[in-house]
Amino acid sequence: IFHPEFLNPSSPLLPLDYEEFVRGCHLGVFPSYYEPWGYTPAECTVLGVPSVTSDLSGFGLFIREQVEDPTQYGIYVIDRRYKAPEESIQQLTEHMFDFCSLNRRQRINLRNRTERLSDLLGWDLLQDYYYHARMKALHRVFPHDYHNPDASNSEAFRQRASAANSPKLPRLHPDTATDQPPLEQLSLE
Repeated sequence: IFHPEFLNPSSPLLPLDYEEFVRGCHLGVFPSYYEPWGYTPAECTVLGVPSVTSDLSGFGLFIREQVEDPTQYGIYVIDRRYKAPEESIQQLTEHMFDFCSLNRRQRINLRNRTERLSDLLGWDLLQDYYYHARMKALHRVFPHDYHNPDASNSEAFRQRASAANSPKLPRLHPDTATDQPPLEQLSLE
């Protein structure tokens, strides 16, 4: 759906709240050629809506770095950086076909898995990344006035004790006894 204005309940065209609209979608498709971060796929993730993104967006790169197998969590990252456009289109088509082939129960389970990634996207964690990026930019423009955040204790930045658990850790890994089985095993038959 292309809608050229922000959604709000008082709109005469689409009287929907943005959150209701996003939750009503089955899949968000955002195969951007370039996007510094990608708030829309992040919003989909927080609201439990699987999405397609690309490795040319900050969100896609962040998810690939933080999540062992993003596809198992409903985040499909299209490789646009090192693939020809035709190959990326084929990959997008396959991801969308695979998603459309899921039955209702599998889609519900995938939505639940997607929403579990919302811990990675909370401002309590992301604010540190924003602060780091800002300090890095200020250092590049004003090197004598701002310290280089990469030169001072950058490892402590990446491994904060208060950081949310990553799905790379056993707590959210699909093979643990407390988690749901892989998608191919989710069937009502």
